[in-house]
Amino acid sequence: MASGTGSDAAYDLVVVGGNTGGLSVAVAAQSGGLGRVRILEPSSAVAYTDLIGEYQLDVGFGETVEQIDASGNELEITTSKGVYAARACVVAHRTNVGNSTWTPPFDASLSERVLVDRFTGQLVDQDILIVGFTDHAVELTAKAALAGARVVLAAGGMTPKRLSPIGQTELRRLERERQATILFRSVPVRIAEDDGLPLACFGDRRTPDLEFDRVIFASGRTPVSPDAVGLTEAAAASGKVWMLGLPMSDEEGAPLLTAASVMPELAHLFPALKVAPAEEEDGDGRGFEAVIEELRKEHYNATITYFEPTHSDLWVLGVRPDHGDVHHLPGQYASLGLGYWEKRIDDAEDPQLDDRWDKLVRRSYSISHRIFDEHGYLAQERDTTELEFYIVLVPPTPENIPGLTPRLALKKPGDRIYLGPKVAGRYTLGPVTDPKGTVVFFATGTGEAPHNAMVVELLRKGHMGPIVSAITVRNLADLGYMDKNRELESRYHNFHYLPLPTREPGIPKRYIQDLITDDVFPKEFGVKLDPATTHVFMCGNPAMIGLPKEDEENGTLTYPKPTGVVEILTERGFTLDHRKTKGNLHYEEYW
Repeated sequence: MASGTGSDAAYDLVVVGGNTGGLSVAVAAQSGGLGRVRILEPSSAVAYTDLIGEYQLDVGFGETVEQIDASGNELEITTSKGVYAARACVVAHRTNVGNSTWTPPFDASLSERVLVDRFTGQLVDQDILIVGFTDHAVELTAKAALAGARVVLAAGGMTPKRLSPIGQTELRRLERERQATILFRSVPVRIAEDDGLPLACFGDRRTPDLEFDRVIFASGRTPVSPDAVGLTEAAAASGKVWMLGLPMSDEEGAPLLTAASVMPELAHLFPALKVAPAEEEDGDGRGFEAVIEELRKEHYNATITYFEPTHSDLWVLGVRPDHGDVHHLPGQYASLGLGYWEKRIDDAEDPQLDDRWDKLVRRSYSISHRIFDEHGYLAQERDTTELEFYIVLVPPTPENIPGLTPRLALKKPGDRIYLGPKVAGRYTLGPVTDPKGTVVFFATGTGEAPHNAMVVELLRKGHMGPIVSAITVRNLADLGYMDKNRELESRYHNFHYLPLPTREPGIPKRYIQDLITDDVFPKEFGVKLDPATTHVFMCGNPAMIGLPKEDEENGTLTYPKPTGVVEILTERGFTLDHRKTKGNLHYEEYW
């Protein structure tokens, strides 16, 4: 590894660190015209090994930098294996600083399943949660997905633009190919133990509690200090060494030097280096449309196959993914997404749209189900290549500007959409084991969606006990599946469908709670709500469900007003199915 001066220097650029930031600089510099670029990686692997072959990268593994000094007009970089001469150097290596910021409380019994920066055991077909918001978190997510795991990245606080270019590209690829579910606004507040497995409790309605095989925390990282790489005063004063993650000036509040921002700095030293300019819109707007098309290609990974309006604000739609299967358990959910760049059906203005316009707005929806196939038989999940959703248009209010449904309202069959890779949820028929038991479904509005799949599953498997599906809506026109459910009633003597419109002229207002307090089930259907033989499933308005709040100190429960189903039925001997307590009252908060 010879030293040199001027144009005889061995390398144009040496990059210290094969993490995502270092790879981004090396790839950009080499693609921009620098012919002699070397990466020095102290470990035995870089963040994304496939990039080595794709870009023919020159990497020195197991090389720790001991000193960076100035030698004439060039730099002299001393490592554990020798000395390099280079015209410029970028230090991208990071050091771990622990994970105290990111680790929420978790049960001690989970110490082998809640880890920091590492995986243990086989990952194939495992459910893995990665927690973190940096390039490092994306690296761990990609490694777990490559190893065959089903991965969720809880990236609360992540701003994609603050990732390195390769980090951004990899994050979008993981989403597009349905290899990972990205939760940009969520992070667990606690990791509980559930039958020996970690249960991530997110503490908000956007993200329900989720069970995983392992939880991996991507520890916080800090830039390597100049002293850590032996940066001499002469080398620092040369203007030819840049350290990613450090401020671009000595001024307080100066922006950090990133993989993207270092490229213009390098271009001053290498005038021939080509730095890709930001795309600008031309006079007739075609540039902007081209950007939107590129964003759609980059983010969308599924196609809307059918879009059937019940009325203008209520739709049943099918979504077929480009990659992966659609297998799921009745009652589970998946996420849909559209770009903020898509048009809205209303004239509401999205908050902070300038910062969000090139990102996706996502929301989780319970998966619905075709009740009959094209031949009139009960539909079977294994016969389809798409997922069905039952969605209502959410109007804007002064307190809430919905982002997804006003955009979805303008879509049609053949349009592209984002479908999250993780079909999940604990709201399933798993607790129903007695084929002669009573199963009752309570829903409000589109909370009926998961119950369609559950009812079909029970009937298809020959459930012999009573099945009752009750749903409250404003008007009969808001019942997208009423005709199909009436057909089920005519075919199956043990199935009962009870729609409850609350604003339909000529029909007395009646709520789901009234069905219980007025003993409608035994009077009208001969069905007894016996806690020994009955499972109750509830999805929809939290006011209908009525979940109690538990005092952390004394364990007492406080029920909301007006009185919900949970309070009424627990007084009659039912038990809420909640985390470690296995009961016969099951709920899915839909709002």
